[in-house]
Amino acid sequence: MAQHNNLGHKGEDMAAEYLEQEGYCILSRNWVNNGRKELDIVATKDDVIIFVEVKTRRLGSVTSPIRAVDVRKQHRICLAADSYLKTFRVDLPCRFDVISIIYNDEASKVEHIEDAFRPKQRTY
Repeated sequence: MAQHNNLGHKGEDMAAEYLEQEGYCILSRNWVNNGRKELDIVATKDDVIIFVEVKTRRLGSVTSPIRAVDVRKQHRICLAADSYLKTFRVDLPCRFDVISIIYNDEASKVEHIEDAFRPKQRTY
């Protein structure tokens, strides 16, 4: 497995552990629909379904994890979330969170940004 994939999996494990410690119930991890739409973590808390994008970078990385969740990535996450809601017939309010992890072998930093973005409304 590629080095960046190992780091990504470590970050997702750390994020899931963090969320569980904060009282979230993890419903799915790495949920994929139609082979292209992926959600890192789907969780619930307080009758809200939360779609969590996890971004992990090594300490000293040039780009911050948060910047990797650009408008294009947000759009793909929203499409995947819509598929998830339809597939499982979920009728709960939802929100989109980002967990940023700066990974260091000795001490990693986890930052949870709740309600990090909202789906963009299309205008026709």
